[in-house]
Order: sequence, then C-alpha cells, then structure tokens
Amino acid sequence: MSGPNGHRTPGRPRRLSRLIGCLLAVFALAVTAPAGAAGLPRAEDGIDAAAYPNPGLVTGDIGVHDPTFVKRPSGDYLVAHTGDNIALKTSTDRTAFRNAGSVFPGGAPWTTEYTGGSRNLWAPDLSYHNGQYYLYYSASTFGSNHSAIFLATSPSGNAGTWTNRGLVIESSRSDNHNAIDPHLLVDDDGRWWLSFGSFWSGLKLVELNPATGKPAGGPLHSIAGRGGGAIEAPTIFKRGGYYYLFVSFDSCCQGADSTYRVMVGRSTNVTGPYRDRNGVAMTSGGGTEILAGHGNINGPGHQDVFADADSDILAYHYYANDGRSLLGINWLGWDASGWPYVH
Repeated sequence: MSGPNGHRTPGRPRRLSRLIGCLLAVFALAVTAPAGAAGLPRAEDGIDAAAYPNPGLVTGDIGVHDPTFVKRPSGDYLVAHTGDNIALKTSTDRTAFRNAGSVFPGGAPWTTEYTGGSRNLWAPDLSYHNGQYYLYYSASTFGSNHSAIFLATSPSGNAGTWTNRGLVIESSRSDNHNAIDPHLLVDDDGRWWLSFGSFWSGLKLVELNPATGKPAGGPLHSIAGRGGGAIEAPTIFKRGGYYYLFVSFDSCCQGADSTYRVMVGRSTNVTGPYRDRNGVAMTSGGGTEILAGHGNINGPGHQDVFADADSDILAYHYYANDGRSLLGINWLGWDASGWPYVH
C-alpha cells in the first residue's frame, strides 16, 4: 500500500507487434466481456500472451484500493479493500459489485497507535478456513515503517461480525522492513505462511501457528527486494510444483501518475529462493512483468490471485485518467513453461 516514495522505474517498451496483434481481442475483452463471463477469450484462442488486456467489465460499486477476494461456500464473493475500518463489497457473479459496509463499523481503536488516529486501514487479506473468515490487515501512515499487521475473524464475513484477534507482527523505525501488505498462504501440508512488506529491505515471510493465526516462532525469511526500492504487496499462489510470488513494483497512490506494475517469480519451496523467468533472484531485484500501465489503465497493482471455477483470477486496482482507483479483474493463463500471463 505505501512506503517512502520510490523511484519511478519505467515499464518495458511496448512492442508495436504486440499492440497490433492483439488490438481487436483487447478491445473485445474490455468493452463487451463481463469479468468471468463465458465470452472472455481463453489461452487456447490464440491471444498473444505478451499483450496487456484491459480489465474485464465490472459494474456497480467498483471504487477500490488493494482488493482481496474470497469465494464463499454459497458461491458469491466477498471483497475487502483499503478504507475506513476496512471496506467490504460483495458480488454474486464477479461482475456486479455492491458496497457491504465495513469490518469494524464502531472503529478499531487498537490500530490508532500506528495510524496517527486515522480510521483508514490498509491492504487487507481475506481467506476462509475451518468455517471461519480470516482477515489480516495493516495499520500505518504513508512513508513510515512504524506499522502493524492485525488479525480479525468472523463466522460470516459480514460487516460488524468481525472479532479482533490482536496484533500479529509489527515493525518500528529501527527495523529494516515494514509490517504492512499481508498475505496468507496455507500450503499443501497445512502449514500457514504470512508474506508481507513494503520498500526498505523488501518482502518477508513468516510461518504462523494455525491454531492462533500468529507467528509460530520461526525465522523471518527474505523473499524479494530491490535494495530499498519500490516493491510491495506480495501474493503467493501455489500451482503445480511451484509457488508463484506476485509483487507490485514502483509507485502507487499517485492517481493517474502511478507507475505500479505486477511482477512475478517462482520457487519450488515456499521460503524461496524465488527467481524470475530469466533466473534472476527476486531478492536481487528480479521479477518478470505480467501487467503494467497501458492506454487508460494507469498503475495496475496490489494484486490478488485466486483459483475460481472458470479460471485462475488476477484482481487488482488501477487508476483511471481522472485519478479514481478502480477494480480490475482478468483471467490468469499459464504458458507451456508454466509462467502466468494476463488475458
């Protein structure tokens, strides 16, 4: 979500062939296809994997920042995102969204030590385990690493039903990392892992105790970094024999001037090392770009990745030309070498 203002690093040059070869498909995706509808092109339809499509069509209350999704047992979707007391949205079809209140309608006073009194809480992560909804979320101020990640749980996920479970991990100004932007992964062995981080020495990973949702007492692993540069918003997604680490490079939170872009690396071990497509370690600044600003889509990032019935899904926010932060949703495809691409 935030950190000290990073250097603007330009995205890789757009190739003319990429633009021409996919213009019609991208237009169709952006204008006519609902997000998740059967009309969206699939990988086998010959869409150039290097093209950056516009988001699929979403409607209703789509003003979000740092979205996170969970599919409920009923089949509908619950979305949490940065906002006062953590904002909630719901959707029955992953296309039409409506506001659904906030996690803590009465406020979250336990966070104000880190927010300077603000009610604005950042970068939540939603998941569903053992009949409970879990929400990890961040409390901080822009540019500071006096930050904390907290946990709340709920039997329904609805506004006002969440119980504060307390502090998970914090960072102070004497630390070389920043305790924001959490993401929970439960691996195939049932072990819980929390990734987090923004700027400073980069992104971290810590094992959690599943009984408490809090750190299990093991080491803090470094999984990605840019030597103090702009990297944040880790999301780890398991597919096949690999753990894929999706991150956001460069600057968010600057409206249409934002330069956020989505990068990825992978590892056979959840703790790393994660490497990009060229073999560069993500702890040494590596990352393969899969989505960046294009056309009227500015600074797409703070991604969430989840498996749905029709496809794996990439959800994110981006900025419109007027500076509004909006929800983006695309299908996530996988090439013959097992690397993801957006379509």
